[in-house]
Amino acid sequence: MKSAFLVPLAALFVVANSHAQIFRCTGNVYTNNAAEAKANNCRPMEGGNITVVEGTSVKTTNAPVRVATAPQSAAGPGQRVDADDQRARDSDARGILEAELRKAEARQAELLKEYNNGEPEKLGPEHRNHQKYLDRVAELKANIARNENDIAGIKRELGRK
Repeated sequence: MKSAFLVPLAALFVVANSHAQIFRCTGNVYTNNAAEAKANNCRPMEGGNITVVEGTSVKTTNAPVRVATAPQSAAGPGQRVDADDQRARDSDARGILEAELRKAEARQAELLKEYNNGEPEKLGPEHRNHQKYLDRVAELKANIARNENDIAGIKRELGRK
């Protein structure tokens, strides 16, 4: 069965200068099968070109659907969590934040060492091209500022815990 649905604004397929007769059935169902059109009392389309998008069929399977279920001890939305479980979650979250803070502070120390108070050492091609050196210095400065903001955000979050 060749059926399609009319799409008013979005055109994917344009039927142009075709010799096949298009029939409009009930609703927005179209077909180019004359026998099917006669059986469903479809009317022939007349006039200019029409735009149609081929319909999709729904695939059905007889296989059972498996749904993953949460463990019974886990609380669902809107349910209270046991105090011990909540303390464990808070402790885990705090440990993760502290680890992130240590990594960010180590990264900041590396950036500051490389930045060398605004005068980092020139690398190979930067001796001949001063603009490359200036670009790298600006990028280092931006990375230092971004990392400082990250550290401040992690410290704020730790203050809430």
